[in-house]
Amino acid sequence: MIQLFHVRKEYPGDTAVLDDVTLRIEKGEFVWLTGPSGAGKSTLLRLLFCAEQPTSGQIIVGGRNVGRLPRAAVPYLRRNIGVVFQDFKLLDNRTVLENVGYALEVLGASDADIRERARKRLAQVGLSHKASSLPRRLSGGEQQRVAIARALVNDPTILLADEPTGNLDPSLTESTLQLLFDANARGTTVIVATHDRGLLQRWHRRTIGLSAGKLVFDA
Repeated sequence: MIQLFHVRKEYPGDTAVLDDVTLRIEKGEFVWLTGPSGAGKSTLLRLLFCAEQPTSGQIIVGGRNVGRLPRAAVPYLRRNIGVVFQDFKLLDNRTVLENVGYALEVLGASDADIRERARKRLAQVGLSHKASSLPRRLSGGEQQRVAIARALVNDPTILLADEPTGNLDPSLTESTLQLLFDANARGTTVIVATHDRGLLQRWHRRTIGLSAGKLVFDA
């Protein structure tokens, strides 16, 4: 499903953000990606959905070398990838329901299908009553849950989540992670970046550790 071969990512005038990272993630796995701030977790996720290109090395996602994809092919790759960004990236001028359904809108789904599937995901994250609200009217935790509902609405084959519980209290953390576990149980490959070691200790899954851009453990 996902393979990285000697991947390096650096920016001009800076040290490497990722350095010689090689790993393989099988279809249907749930993986924690952990490490301190600046370890390279977010950069690795960005490489997987083509928001960045590696400086060297190869990245294979779903059998396709993302470094060789023409720009026009990137949206087709992303159709199968759900992403929960650390800063949410919700559309300020659209309602919560419209934000969740946006990915389906881009794919050309019918209005009825968009509403039905978006409402279903909102119900799963406990925000049905916020469907007509604008994002600025929501708390940080509510915005986080909208972002997760949006990432799941298209039933992606891969789900990438960058600190998805960072703005949630403990009770919401558990229910939010359960959404990710449920998606994984349905066959979605899930990669969750987190620096919260409490999550790793409570929910035992494969854990990949980064430090200063290097892969330091895979357990």
